[in-house]
Amino acid sequence: MRLRRTIPEPTTGGRRLPRRALVTAGPRSFLAGLLAGFGIGPGLLAAARAAPARAAEPLIEGDPGPMPDHNGLGTVGEVDHAANGFDPHALLTDYDTGTVSRLADGRRLREFEVVAVDREIEIAPGVRFAAWTYNGRVPGPTLRATEGDLVRIRFTNAGSMPHTMHFHGIHSARMDGIPGAGEAFPGETFVYEFTAEPFGCHLYHCHSLPIKHHVHRGLYGAFIVDPDPERHPGYRGPARTRLLGTPENAEWQEFVMVMNGFDTDFDEENEFYAVNTIAFAYAQKPIRIDRRRPVRIYLVNTTEFDPINSFHLHGNFFDYYDHGTTLTPTLRTVDTIMQCQAQRGILEFTFRDHEPGRYMFHAHQSEFTELGWMGFFEVEDGA
Repeated sequence: MRLRRTIPEPTTGGRRLPRRALVTAGPRSFLAGLLAGFGIGPGLLAAARAAPARAAEPLIEGDPGPMPDHNGLGTVGEVDHAANGFDPHALLTDYDTGTVSRLADGRRLREFEVVAVDREIEIAPGVRFAAWTYNGRVPGPTLRATEGDLVRIRFTNAGSMPHTMHFHGIHSARMDGIPGAGEAFPGETFVYEFTAEPFGCHLYHCHSLPIKHHVHRGLYGAFIVDPDPERHPGYRGPARTRLLGTPENAEWQEFVMVMNGFDTDFDEENEFYAVNTIAFAYAQKPIRIDRRRPVRIYLVNTTEFDPINSFHLHGNFFDYYDHGTTLTPTLRTVDTIMQCQAQRGILEFTFRDHEPGRYMFHAHQSEFTELGWMGFFEVEDGA
């Protein structure tokens, strides 16, 4: 795999600098070296400053103009999604709602089967990564339940290392999914059982040691608990829009986005960043949006080795529900939010008053954007 743009390796005294060492190298020396690497000297810079600015071409009314692609930023080639066993576009809306039955007391039981498997996956064209997976995919399946359900997960470890499933939610110590309380060694099975609460946008991940390696290798996934409208009489309307299977929920365009990164040379610095694993997946094939219908994103940050990740939306603003545990926004009318690892939330917005076109979204750490965490919404009439 090669990037569409290549930048000369930064060096000092012939020694290659790690990516994060650039911040200590000094902006002037780094910029001068970078420009020189492209053959850009002081004379060319002066000529560029003196050149007249080109006026923007007027748009024909009703014509969104040429579709942006950020000047070709991305990867060359295609990832074999069939060989991977998952497609990042399918992951956006693929919910595992389990097998549902009723207990003797009338309570709803929701049962899931999850298997940990070692598997090599392709994260960018030609770039292979030795992953540890839940159900053969990274991120693992998006488990979705309703507030108050009794959730039962039969977890089987078919991998080569001890693994767990630690859920961010309310449960007993016995069900915590840590060494000594829910850890399954290779060939073993453990059954987790707890009540789905609180409602919101949550996650699960492996908590075996060393945690950073188990998470980084791919053992994480989204866990969505829809609110039960009957438990929230003052907010039945908003609750019903989140409850999968209701007419109110069907009006929304919902997507799950798990932000992640990949350290391909195992030096604890990520070489690639993405949403749902595949670098530039939604830049090469934008997510189609019907501008007449509202959009809801379940956003989860699982990035290892970086303290913060972020989401920025171009040309629009959104309401944000931190952790998704409220039915009214915790932030209103923002276009950028930050999340530490394991932080998550719900974004709601609409393109109803926008013209059709491609609207970018990306991490607002520029390095992450240029290393794979960037995409577009293809806003259309009746997508």
